[in-house]
Amino acid sequence: MTNTFGAGAATTVRRNKFSFPLAAAIFAIVSGVSISAPEMTLAQSYVFSNVSIEGNRRIPAGTILTYAGIAQGESVSAAELNEAYQNIVNSGLFETVELTPRGGTLVIVVTEFPTINRISFEGNRRIKDDALTEIVQSTSRQVFSPTRAEADAALISEAYSQQGRLAARVTPRIIRRSDNRVDLIFEVFEGGNTEVERISFVGNTAYSDRRLRQVLQSKQAGLLRAFFRSDTFVADRIEFDKQVLQDFYQSRGFVDFRVTGVNAELARERDGYTVTFNVQEGQQFKFGEITTVSEYEGVEASVYQDVAKLKSGSIYSPSDIESAIARMERQANREGRDFLRIEPRITRNDRTLTLDVEFVLSRGPRVFVERIDIAGNTTTLDRVIRQQFKVAEGDPFNPREIRESAERIRALGYFSTAEVNAREGTRPDQVIVDVDVEEAPTGSLSFGGTYSTTDGFGLAISFRENNFLGRGQSVGVTFSGATDDRTYAVSFTEPHLLGRDVALNFGLSYSETESSYSDYSSLNGSFTTGLTFPLTEKSRLNVNYKLAANDLTLDSGATVGSLLTAEAAEDLRYASSIGYKYSYDTRISGLNPNAGLLLEFAQDFGGVGGDVEFIRSTGRAVAQTKVWNEEITLRATLKGGAISMLGDSNSQVTDRYLIGSSIMRGFTPDGIGPRQYSAGNYDDALGGTMYAVAQFDAEFPLGLPEELGITGGVFYDIGSAWGLDQSAGDVLYEDASVRQVVGVSIFWTTPIGPLRFNWSKALEKEEFDKEQTFDLSIRTEF
Repeated sequence: MTNTFGAGAATTVRRNKFSFPLAAAIFAIVSGVSISAPEMTLAQSYVFSNVSIEGNRRIPAGTILTYAGIAQGESVSAAELNEAYQNIVNSGLFETVELTPRGGTLVIVVTEFPTINRISFEGNRRIKDDALTEIVQSTSRQVFSPTRAEADAALISEAYSQQGRLAARVTPRIIRRSDNRVDLIFEVFEGGNTEVERISFVGNTAYSDRRLRQVLQSKQAGLLRAFFRSDTFVADRIEFDKQVLQDFYQSRGFVDFRVTGVNAELARERDGYTVTFNVQEGQQFKFGEITTVSEYEGVEASVYQDVAKLKSGSIYSPSDIESAIARMERQANREGRDFLRIEPRITRNDRTLTLDVEFVLSRGPRVFVERIDIAGNTTTLDRVIRQQFKVAEGDPFNPREIRESAERIRALGYFSTAEVNAREGTRPDQVIVDVDVEEAPTGSLSFGGTYSTTDGFGLAISFRENNFLGRGQSVGVTFSGATDDRTYAVSFTEPHLLGRDVALNFGLSYSETESSYSDYSSLNGSFTTGLTFPLTEKSRLNVNYKLAANDLTLDSGATVGSLLTAEAAEDLRYASSIGYKYSYDTRISGLNPNAGLLLEFAQDFGGVGGDVEFIRSTGRAVAQTKVWNEEITLRATLKGGAISMLGDSNSQVTDRYLIGSSIMRGFTPDGIGPRQYSAGNYDDALGGTMYAVAQFDAEFPLGLPEELGITGGVFYDIGSAWGLDQSAGDVLYEDASVRQVVGVSIFWTTPIGPLRFNWSKALEKEEFDKEQTFDLSIRTEF
């Protein structure tokens, strides 16, 4: 291409090469040395009448001239010529650029960057191709840019760093193809996990390193490090841990606590970090005087004082303040005072280490929720998210309620991120609540093994979807089978029936049991449905219906007593019942981080159709606390049950309570309770129509390295099972004779779950009870 501009002498400017005059001038500027000849040459100007552009195939010549910025007929110095060269190079469109003045013609020779034919990744296993494709900025059919490719390599390396693989290296390479195309390949060396070898603390006196490490999300590398990812070093996780420590201490009254610094030292081999948290605990404060004053005409402060339920002398916690405000706001709603503002004013008393709290009741500004905007939910329906708000469009705006709604949305587990913010609406007295979420996988398919000291090894397969069709519903399918047992179950739960805080559930199950400790087998099928709804802040009520079918069959050649023989002779029978379950759980509010109380009571009333009439009652009470700077966990459990058969109905062994290791440790599942016994002929566990058991546990560290995940415990159980609605002369232990057991436990956190090993010794038992001195089970949490 040729353009007519003017004439001038010949000089060539190439990428990575300078003409002598230009190079000499730059040298003079940098070194401060005066070179006369180059300066005279540099002062020379050019006027071009023609411009010849060569080598361009995709980029129009006019675009190149625009980047050059050389005006027609104007004088152009060597420095301006070099600037034109730099402008073309910096466009990022050309691999090489040369500018050569030839008399009155400026010759621009370019080599265009190739286009990207395809992008591929090699060597990556931990992060799949699809995920890496979303990370990089380069795309197919785009002009290849070395700078962008290097930036993409850095982004991939950062993604691996977030997974704790700081030694990962990424090298971009190209393979040239025809028609000026290239394949862009990112060669990935993933490297190993950069683990957290040690976590320690400096400045802590109230709580030990062991206790604080339990709080953190980051964990020390242990023997089973191949199965865990929480022991890899991730900088963002360390930042989260700092906030967790802050919340931990402040909830226990250390209001001045702060993390003064975190030192993370990388080993020479780059395979492990030593992380040290420098903390300043300060003093522990308690609640001082609790008062309430009203600046709102017509509002009685004493009523709200009673509702707060804060006690002077208890350990100060911000969550207690929030809970008190929430209770006051509910009282205001009951009184119809929508814009009551509750402001806690805290006075610090350093001499007594107390914090006086004064709740000020005033009339707040009249601000309403204009609308709630939801974005980012590609699968989850809007109504599932809106159900987490207790406010709707047009309701008074309550910042605390919006914060709690945000926490409920995050607690659903449907989203990897969920941000809730309020901004000014179309009018000053209105706000718009923006909800931005990012979907996360909500389904799971798991395969696992089971082990029982009585039934041996088994297989467990389960599928669960917690956000079915984006409706917030839960669907589960489970199969488990051991040597002699098989169970099939299907469940469905709608957590917000008709948009209300009422959960609807359905369940179907079928099981076949050939017990290793008895001479009979049973087939059981059941259908259950029910509704669960809150009664108060800490209590819930479930009402349910259950239809069950049961068939009892004696094993071939088995010799049993008269009672089991009579029960096995009965036909398949159906039990139809309605019932309820009441639960009170202080862990819902979480006011005391070191203690919790759970109370449950349930009753089922049989006879709504079916073949039998009965009343079954069960109860459970569990209390737990932590002592000795939260190093030792103490737990007490009281549970019991009773079944009363009505009319002409009689219970079967599958209806009664067989007390064993799952209810009272130290005995086999048929270990205690009424039994029909004849020496050398039969020894049949019958189960009791009533039982009561009290259990006391203590769990404590053993001084072993924490990365082993092993702690110890001791326990004491006392209880009994008794009662029959039919009896015989050879039946033993129908009365409530007491059994007592002591034992030690080892708790071990493993990839297959938290295991519990129990070794026990019966202090008091009956002659034909069946003791079990060792038991292995999956640990259950309170």
